[in-house]
Amino acid sequence: MSVSTGEVARPTLHVRGLLGWAEPILITGGRAVADYREAFVGIDVAKLRNAIAIADAGREGEVRFFGEVDACVASMRRTIQRIADRFDRLHFCYEAGPTGYGLYRLIRSLGHECTVVAPSLIPRKPGDRVKTNRRDALSLARLLRAGELTAVWVPDAGHEAMRDLVRARSAAVEVLRVHRQQVSAFMLKHGRVYPRKKGWTMRYLRWLQEQTFDHPAHQIALQEMVEAVRISKERVERLERTIEEFVPAWSLAPVVRALRTLRGVDLIVAVTFVTEVGDVSRFESPRQLMGYLGLVPGERSTGDTIRRGGITKAGNSRVRQMLVESAWAYRHPPRVGIKKLYRLEQASPRVREIAWKAQSRLTARYRTLSGRGKRPTVVCTAVARELAGFMWAVAREAQAS
Repeated sequence: MSVSTGEVARPTLHVRGLLGWAEPILITGGRAVADYREAFVGIDVAKLRNAIAIADAGREGEVRFFGEVDACVASMRRTIQRIADRFDRLHFCYEAGPTGYGLYRLIRSLGHECTVVAPSLIPRKPGDRVKTNRRDALSLARLLRAGELTAVWVPDAGHEAMRDLVRARSAAVEVLRVHRQQVSAFMLKHGRVYPRKKGWTMRYLRWLQEQTFDHPAHQIALQEMVEAVRISKERVERLERTIEEFVPAWSLAPVVRALRTLRGVDLIVAVTFVTEVGDVSRFESPRQLMGYLGLVPGERSTGDTIRRGGITKAGNSRVRQMLVESAWAYRHPPRVGIKKLYRLEQASPRVREIAWKAQSRLTARYRTLSGRGKRPTVVCTAVARELAGFMWAVAREAQAS
């Protein structure tokens, strides 16, 4: 074999391929490309110990249980490096859960691919009634190799901190609702009905203070429940002030400001949408975002029969609830109030155009559906679905500018 000057000869081997002819295998650095090894690692995470399984590449590749290791960072780092010494490329996955994204960031820092899996979208056999850490790890590794797992979007550290703050506010609102319900149930049990429609105003609180009971234990119980309402309300207000304080320094603050130009979307709704949805550019169309939020109708069709039911309610329930509440604002005729005028003056012309188009369309949509006799809850859900599409457009415009 003749080799021109300056060129390095690369020896090749020929092996019989699947179709019968000889296929060359390039030898580089004394190692054949055929020796290239790829593996898929499934991790069943827990508070104390993580179960790990490894699936070799290929349809007939072996799937074996590696073992359980301590969940601490040092132990997982040693284990990952130990597995990496035996393979050329690794793909890791584990289920999203209370352990957070620390393991994801550790694996990425070591130079490997990692997927955080949506637990509700993992394929499961109907008759599979046995669930152990070992079986879960083996199943994750096998499904990762088959490409049957759905990944969740992983936020960065700053985004995750804002999301935790917003979720803390949501939890405080739920506690406030429970405490108020306890007061209302207590008053109803004793036959005390507030004579006006709107409750939990200053007048309502004065009415509560004027109530007297024959037994002093009832009076103490009422005062304790009213005090719990007051403390819960102060906690919600304190968290809302904290959110408003941190938003200007956040990287996604321009998106929040742009979303607030829409009718019915204020600070809490905008921040909740951005923290829960994240980067809207990962959705190629508004329809994908609507499906992610569970605002699209379910369907059970076969042959020529088409049956559509209520919304799927799949995906993020926090954003879906916020959007349905915001949709109530579109029952009024389209107009720009003083507060929204201030927000619109700070936005770009394109965002202002989208905001007015959304208000004109959604108010007309509300009137049309109400005129057909639809229930208000159904109307608001339909309006919320289209509002999500307009929020997608505004967010993409804000990120592009």
